[in-house]
Amino acid sequence: MRTSHRFTILAAVVGLLAVLFAAPATARRVTDSADRTVEVPDTISRVFAAGPPASILLYTLAPQDMVGWVRTPHAAAKPFLLPSVQALPELGRLTGRGDTLNLERLLAAKPDVIIDFGTINDTYRSLADRVQAQTGIPYLLIDGRFQNTPAALRLLADILGVKERGEKLARAAEEIFAQVDDVLAQVPQDKRPRVYLARGPEGLESGSRGSINTEIIERAGAINVVEGLREKGGIVNVSPEQLIAWAPDTVITLDPTFRRSVADKPAWAPVPAVRERRVFLAPNLPYGFIDAPPSLNRLIGLTWLLHTLYPDKAPGKLRDQIRAFYHLFYQVEPSDADLDRLLDHMGG
Repeated sequence: MRTSHRFTILAAVVGLLAVLFAAPATARRVTDSADRTVEVPDTISRVFAAGPPASILLYTLAPQDMVGWVRTPHAAAKPFLLPSVQALPELGRLTGRGDTLNLERLLAAKPDVIIDFGTINDTYRSLADRVQAQTGIPYLLIDGRFQNTPAALRLLADILGVKERGEKLARAAEEIFAQVDDVLAQVPQDKRPRVYLARGPEGLESGSRGSINTEIIERAGAINVVEGLREKGGIVNVSPEQLIAWAPDTVITLDPTFRRSVADKPAWAPVPAVRERRVFLAPNLPYGFIDAPPSLNRLIGLTWLLHTLYPDKAPGKLRDQIRAFYHLFYQVEPSDADLDRLLDHMGG
């Protein structure tokens, strides 16, 4: 999440348009994750998601309330999404890297509320307050920390009037976290894998220990080898020399080009994970299993990581667990062919 660079330029226009597109009469007050008291309509049926993480949260809870996408899903992702949302318009984003939203278009979409899901700090509080004041549209901040996922589901579900679905999804999230804890209880700390997250076609971008980009790896009990580097937007640049010194025994990548070419890269030859053929490509349909973006999609990523990092201890069958997750959270029924495509070339 970050403030739109064009906000100041458009503020005057937005102020005028807010008069033309008045928000519905408010009927109740709710408290968001930032302890902001926000008045919202008694019935909410049109919701704008401020960024990609919020878009996934909204889709899983109340796809019928979506007014549009932050970015239109690409063709490969659409079979894993409900047909009813596939053709929704692309509206752009208020927050995050490469913010693209035209605020006039936001007002024209006439959302009852705006939601954002992610980091809670003064920058995003200020943005929420400013957008709300300029547009008259209630703006809610939902804490996007991974461990807070069940609480986030319950909070937003209550606000949107889909409490029963929110409770079902929250319990499923809690079960996934509990399953991870059960597996980790069987793995001593000194037996846990040392993991490097390779981003980009060269694999030399990653996330430092504790970053939002790698918290799923750490939540799965693995040791993120990247430390001591200064982050910019959660991402750090890594040199081959640093990578060799860290000596990860496992590499997780988001990039299929890197996965195909890493064995032929001389700089990577000394890395234990490459020598031992432990370079795994994380699935990414309809969303990435590791981040891209860091939202509810990471829940099934945790299940995938259990089977990838602890194959002799992970319970159940991965394909069955993916199918069940997609049925519950994405409300689709992936075929065997869909699962083959999702898991194709994922590792080894």
